Amino acid sequence: MDTGTDALPVSAWSPLTINPDGWLQVSSPDNGCSISIRHVVSPNFNPRPEQTSVRLIVLHNISLPPAQFGGGYIEQFFQNQLDPNAHPYFQTIHELKVSAHVLILRTGEIIQFVSCHDRAWHAGRSSYLGVPECNDYSVGIELEGTDDQPFTDEQYAAVIAVILGIQQAYPHTRQHLAGHSDIAPGRKTDPGQHLDWQRIRRAIASYYADAS
Repeated sequence: MDTGTDALPVSAWSPLTINPDGWLQVSSPDNGCSISIRHVVSPNFNPRPEQTSVRLIVLHNISLPPAQFGGGYIEQFFQNQLDPNAHPYFQTIHELKVSAHVLILRTGEIIQFVSCHDRAWHAGRSSYLGVPECNDYSVGIELEGTDDQPFTDEQYAAVIAVILGIQQAYPHTRQHLAGHSDIAPGRKTDPGQHLDWQRIRRAIASYYADAS
């Protein structure tokens, strides 16, 4: 799988990196980073097409049941283990086969389900800058939340760290950060109006300014 160009140098204080197998990890256990990462392998993935460079990061939101947080249902959903009898809404989705590379809970905990080198099933019918099938060349990040509620400070800290780790491994993604609604307009509305894009972009720009 082609990453596009050589990876960028990693700053000594960069909180997260991606290991050779495509999994996020804390860059140094001794750097004081309080970010928590779990790896939970989803069966819902496949290899990216040959010679496809990772060049897009897509942000989503998800809550199961809708507008309810916690309970571990998203994790179960991405592993095809959702109990359809646990909530009426689950009857409508339990047979779906979907995943994201990364889920960030309200607490800021990071759960990775699919190696960033592989193709997660998060975007569906989609197009970015005229190129269809965004799953082929993107990394999908789900934030536990809804379109109409603010995200937590812990989630912002975590998503910024995850984005930086991805950008260092796949430099083409530095210029390409989008929401699900951007790549599937009219079909999807997430991550919603409450996501503070400027907060994320300012933090990322500040990181690169300090690292240069």
